[in-house]
Amino acid sequence: MTAIRPEHESDASYGSYPYEESGTFEAAGTFEEAVEQLADPLNDPLPGQHPSPWFRAAGAEQQPQQTQQPQQSYEAQQRYEAQQVQQQAQQHAQHAQQAREQAYQGYAEQALDPIAQAADHRPAMDASAYEAMYADPADTTYGTGTYAPRDDETVGLRTSDTRRIAESEEDDRDDEDGSRSEPAGEGRAARRRAAQEGARRGGTRRRGGGPASGGGSTGSAPMSRLEARRAERAKKPSPAVIASRAVGELFISIGVLMLLFVTYQLWWTNIRAGQQAGAEANKIHENWANGKGKPGAFEPGQGFAIMHIPRLDVVVPIAEGIDKQKVLDRGMVGHYAEKTLKTAMPEDKKGNFAVAGHRNTHGEPFRYINRLEPGDEIIVETQDTYFVYKVSKTLPQTSPSNTGVIAPVPPGSGFTEPGRYITLTTCTPEFTSTYRLIVWGKMAEERPRSKGKPKALVS
Repeated sequence: MTAIRPEHESDASYGSYPYEESGTFEAAGTFEEAVEQLADPLNDPLPGQHPSPWFRAAGAEQQPQQTQQPQQSYEAQQRYEAQQVQQQAQQHAQHAQQAREQAYQGYAEQALDPIAQAADHRPAMDASAYEAMYADPADTTYGTGTYAPRDDETVGLRTSDTRRIAESEEDDRDDEDGSRSEPAGEGRAARRRAAQEGARRGGTRRRGGGPASGGGSTGSAPMSRLEARRAERAKKPSPAVIASRAVGELFISIGVLMLLFVTYQLWWTNIRAGQQAGAEANKIHENWANGKGKPGAFEPGQGFAIMHIPRLDVVVPIAEGIDKQKVLDRGMVGHYAEKTLKTAMPEDKKGNFAVAGHRNTHGEPFRYINRLEPGDEIIVETQDTYFVYKVSKTLPQTSPSNTGVIAPVPPGSGFTEPGRYITLTTCTPEFTSTYRLIVWGKMAEERPRSKGKPKALVS
């Protein structure tokens, strides 16, 4: 049987302390003091806290109530500061909206920059405030207050248009205020939206007030109404420009009309006159066949003979009179038969058979009579006879009023006595009517049609 421990038997104390001196552990504070002597420095409690959660002094139940009140005050302070941030964000957002409506980019940046600063430097909030703010990703409000708009650049990749707009905005800002530095990305979405809105409104002026040099509207703001009027007036041509354009158009019109007139005179009149002269020659031959072309008096404009100039390859009808519209402009040769200018007929035994014709335009039958030389034949064909004349002399130039050239014995022709002569008259120089060109001839043969054509027409 195990013996009783000596300390119990001798009533000695446990360790170095007798029971009588130490007393029971139930005494107040005895056990706590013993535990404190065994405390480990690594497990020391924080200052002001109890060394062990197992024992609390009297009134310890009230400690949580005493420490809960400061925590509630801190959360209320955080909510109050968050509300202040919300109010500031609302005010700045309103200012920014007004600035965008007024299309004033600089004011929009000033109004939006504090929003970003307030959003970036707002005080820390507790978990409940953050949960309330980010409960709905599409919700941008703190409770009832509107928070600053999110940057569109954070929801997708940059496109070429947005990147160009942002870079141009940064270049314009650096050019205008070179000494001012701005954090990258701060207020960029707001500036881009304002720039796009200005582009939609058709703004063509830069923020500095000068006209945009490029073709696009990047970094521009819409013009004012006065500036728009001035731009429209600048686009309109001045009276001098309008007058010069009118004069230029008038000259062009006149030039075109002159070209058409020259084409008509030099080309179309010859075609038309050739057609009319050919029709008249056919009519003359029909009259001869019907016995209506006997020598005698003919009506003005009536064709009665055919002239042949073999050297010039000319065959042209001869009509009564020298009327411009009825005879000459129709491509025919006219016989001088009016009043003081009346001349003889080919069948007359004596006299000067004088005719006129155009040298240019309207068939121009006498254009090359200046090439005739003495001895060249001029043949006048009538219903019964061929009258053959030979050129004797040419007068290169004389006055239009010199009517002596068609006299019975023309002065300067070399004829000295009455005879059977022929005179051709036309204008000279070419394409003018300043002077007259004269060719004289003398009858060499009167050949009846029954004997056939003259040798010059056969060969």
